[in-house]
Amino acid sequence: MNEIIRIILYSDAGNNLNNYALLVFRVLLALELFRVHGMKKFRGGANGQREVVPNPLHLPSKLNAMVATLSDTIVPFLLMLGVATRLAVLPTIGVTAIGYFVVHRKDSLEVRDVPYMYTLSLLLLLVLGPGRYSIDVQFLYHLF
Repeated sequence: MNEIIRIILYSDAGNNLNNYALLVFRVLLALELFRVHGMKKFRGGANGQREVVPNPLHLPSKLNAMVATLSDTIVPFLLMLGVATRLAVLPTIGVTAIGYFVVHRKDSLEVRDVPYMYTLSLLLLLVLGPGRYSIDVQFLYHLF
């Protein structure tokens, strides 16, 4: 069990420069995700209405709204801190990939590139993890 936890949480990009680069990448990506998409969940748009979240998979509407809200509001803070990064990105990867492959499949590349770039960026974090400068890694150092 300890080995599974270590595989999921531990991440080291090899040297300090790479680990700092992952930290900066993670924080800037999360800030942008929250600033642009998460804030739409709280504040009204130009017409004072909150963002309407598409539901192309026809999930129960509350579940769909909860996953979309979680992926744009809570996940960015987990990413910034480096808390369960590999697990945390999963709902947001799902939302952005569905946005790319389903919601925007017939739109122009200029529209489709936003969910595409988020999906690729989050997949990178899924594979590489948060890097050495994260709460996950600091927790593991004290645990093991």
